[in-house]
Amino acid sequence: MTDQVTVAGVDCGTNSIRLLIARVDEQGLHPLAPRSMEVIRLGEGVDRNHRFADQALERAYRACRLFADQLDSYKVDGIRFVATSATRDAANRNDFEEGVQSILGVRPEVISGTEEAELSFLGAISVLESAPRTTTTPKAPYMVVDLGGGSTELVVGGDGNQSPVDRAGSSYSMNIGSVRITERHLLADPPTQDQIDQAVEDVDRHIDRAFETVPVAGVGTLVGVSGTVTTMSALALGCTEYDSRRVDGVAVPVSQARQTNQEVLHMSRQERRGLSPIHPGRIDVIGGGALIWDRLLERISQACPAVQAGGAYIASEHGLLDGLVLDYGRSLLHS
Repeated sequence: MTDQVTVAGVDCGTNSIRLLIARVDEQGLHPLAPRSMEVIRLGEGVDRNHRFADQALERAYRACRLFADQLDSYKVDGIRFVATSATRDAANRNDFEEGVQSILGVRPEVISGTEEAELSFLGAISVLESAPRTTTTPKAPYMVVDLGGGSTELVVGGDGNQSPVDRAGSSYSMNIGSVRITERHLLADPPTQDQIDQAVEDVDRHIDRAFETVPVAGVGTLVGVSGTVTTMSALALGCTEYDSRRVDGVAVPVSQARQTNQEVLHMSRQERRGLSPIHPGRIDVIGGGALIWDRLLERISQACPAVQAGGAYIASEHGLLDGLVLDYGRSLLHS
């Protein structure tokens, strides 16, 4: 058993792909470089065609080549590459897996929605209590919402008494995300009210099923992770540019966030381009993400007395990527 390991993690989602290189020891995760992110829209058309488009695969390979160049500067003990919603649904995922392996030397691990939820929870909770700008006192049990491009995970963890606070308990993976909802429903620019109503019905059906599994009522603190949530949080907090220091670990008023969600949802793409905190790669799909986040905030607030009373959630930049690196590093430490 060694005292520390250096590992790299790649989180390949429906809309973006991220790389984190870090040292992991018994105290936790220590990044060795700023995390890298590329918008690749791997899930383009997957909800409709159940296949990766050739141009989407090429965008993914281009990002992997960039990551390979970065990894050349570090001596890592291992790399873990996980792929999520879009890859689970793509009939030609073997082509993607072989392409990535030829570039990075590691085969993508297509994880289930349940494991995705557990790793997102681990990543978010591992830094929650030490977040420097949290403006409310986090209380267990925690609910983590990971709102991705293809799927959205809800997971509730321990209360610190019967079960450790960083251990995931009940979870549910909904097959909805910013890319899927946009491609299914929000086809006009800006979307029509009829399209929005149909999308709300779709999202609410998924939330109904999730709430049958996840015990929302007893949650003490709501934590939102993913690029959609942090981007919408930055807008709700009045940021004119995206600045992680003003978003990560900050309590965001639910009422303020919901107003911002509705404003962005009803905007045209051209109007969204005028909002600097939105990454250019999210312009066309963030309306779908805003709609999902808005429905979740309303439904969770209605079902959870603590969130309703506190009137806020905590935005976090730490989720699946942190969780997979921490989990992988720990497994190597104890092997």
